[in-house]
Amino acid sequence: MNQTVLHSTVFFTAYGPPGPLNYAAFFLTFLLFFITIFSNISLMLVIYLESHLHKPMYIFLFNLAVNGLIGCLSVCPKIMDNLVNDIKDISHKGCLLQVFFSSVYATCAYVILAVMAYDRYVSICKPLQYHSIMTPSKVKMLVALVYFIPITMLAFQIFITSRLPVCSHNINKLFCDNLAVVKLSCVESALSNLYGICVIASLVVLPFVLVVLSYIKILLVCLKVSKESRTKAFNTCTPHLITFINFSTAILFSVIYNRHSTVSKEVNVLISVQFILFPPLVHPIIYGIRTKEIRTCITKIIRTKIFPNSLDFPHLKSERKLVPIMTLDGTAAGQGLPV
Repeated sequence: MNQTVLHSTVFFTAYGPPGPLNYAAFFLTFLLFFITIFSNISLMLVIYLESHLHKPMYIFLFNLAVNGLIGCLSVCPKIMDNLVNDIKDISHKGCLLQVFFSSVYATCAYVILAVMAYDRYVSICKPLQYHSIMTPSKVKMLVALVYFIPITMLAFQIFITSRLPVCSHNINKLFCDNLAVVKLSCVESALSNLYGICVIASLVVLPFVLVVLSYIKILLVCLKVSKESRTKAFNTCTPHLITFINFSTAILFSVIYNRHSTVSKEVNVLISVQFILFPPLVHPIIYGIRTKEIRTCITKIIRTKIFPNSLDFPHLKSERKLVPIMTLDGTAAGQGLPV
């Protein structure tokens, strides 16, 4: 029985024993996790409740927020659990599920950002044809592909990884990733390595190139238009561009981290948290600050749905005074007008 349990369990060696540092990391992770969940759900509610935000750009943004929740929920609860418990482990099947959902988060985010870049390209470079190109049916198709392609490719990758024989049970990280699980195997798998390269090329490199090409074309168009049109285009693209750079930076750090896993516990915590929490935490904040329509809708929802009466603060208003209306002979004629 113990032998069976051992062979179905993976142990994390990057946490160290429970102590002040682990509790501090738990508090920081929990705080970021809570803010991330709250900000993404808030953004989703704003887009859902406001009908005039039911446009392609905001529909894709809604799905980016959904994807951020997938990333947070797939990893952070287990990280927090391991930070305060003596035994830092996960079942082998649970580890594979963690790999699957964290990989879905990473790849779907890139595909969504590529689709959003395409939407911005059509909006700026082909404004007169925008509504004929970005039709509701096409938007639905793009959203379906955003999830269908990565999930299908990653499901097959997890299947290949799950078939590898396991000879080791220790991972020097805070959570499971595909490369770490493959390294637990007794044998080298050429199929796993080759397919992993195909996944990265299709779901990371290709979307990255498409985003870059979209912005090159947008930049070329902006150089030919008036200053006012150029400013409007830059304001429209800035939130997406910041989001893209932020996520690409997180992916870059994650790749470096995966290739050099012999790092200190503090670096382990920092890299794990920034990859899973920082992009989905920053994305709704960026769009909430930089996008006027979302700011306006948030203010409207707060004023009309959350605090419909209290924002008037009647107790702070000064009492209205009545100015008597004077007749031509100088006598008062009634109570007068309020001021």
